[in-house]
Amino acid sequence: MTNIETKVKTLDAEGLSLKSVSLWQITRRRLFRRRSAVVGMFILGVLVFVALTAQWISPYDPYQVLIGIEEVERRQDPCIHLFGCPADQPQHLAGIDGNVRDEFSRLLYGARLSLMVGFTTVSFAIIIGTVLGALGGYFGGWIDNIIMRVMDVLLAFPSLLLAIAIVTVLGPGLINALLAIGIVSIPAYARVMRASVLSVREMDYISATRALGGSNLQILFRRILPNALTPLIVQGTLGIATAILDAAALSFLGLGAQPPTPEWGSMLGSERNQVFTAPHLVFYPGLAIMLTVLSFNLLGDGLRDALDPRLAHIS
Repeated sequence: MTNIETKVKTLDAEGLSLKSVSLWQITRRRLFRRRSAVVGMFILGVLVFVALTAQWISPYDPYQVLIGIEEVERRQDPCIHLFGCPADQPQHLAGIDGNVRDEFSRLLYGARLSLMVGFTTVSFAIIIGTVLGALGGYFGGWIDNIIMRVMDVLLAFPSLLLAIAIVTVLGPGLINALLAIGIVSIPAYARVMRASVLSVREMDYISATRALGGSNLQILFRRILPNALTPLIVQGTLGIATAILDAAALSFLGLGAQPPTPEWGSMLGSERNQVFTAPHLVFYPGLAIMLTVLSFNLLGDGLRDALDPRLAHIS
């Protein structure tokens, strides 16, 4: 029986009987007892809802230039009827950007792009890093040395600078930015997976599987990997926040998403000189990035605590 299938006995609400609880049920209970994790999940849930429904809740097309359609000006302040804006003026909750487009609509669509960037880059990095780390940790020897030395070379460079160098070689654009962020994220996941595999492969049930004639691939992918994924889950959750920040930084520098794509980093970069004359065009995209990163960090911290095997108490 693997660790994933481990069952424990806990007292029910009245303490009168014993019941079997799976490891994932324990983790879920611990996770929902941590307020920071609940807050992170709530913020993330709102962001996911906004990303999925942006085309229906957005008042304007994010690419639509409003010149000749409404009487608005470039970088116009937000107009909210509930807060005293005249009813005869068109409502723009986050104002008008420098190209006379509705800022609020672009923020809503930016949530979709930022979440896609985070999940895509981390998924790519986790898949590659897991395979490399698992192979190195299980087989050891020259395979481990080659893989880890390549990872050490990548870790020798600051991640953002290395991503900038990769995008510079490949050319600016969202796809190249995603690829660059994914590449620089691989070493972290490879090292985490290698460390987990090194600890799990010495357990008794692995030795028993090997004694029963299990092949290396069977032992690695059916016995070791499922029980070595816990640290990777936490690392991946926190890594999404880092990927979103890196993507925003590349777009801010003009190397990521290109105009007129509604991406928060690009929106910040295009209006960075208006921080005093039109602060709302800098504040709202920055706030969106901050809330997104905060939600993943809170969720990652909660998962780390919930999956900690040293916390054996369950109530």
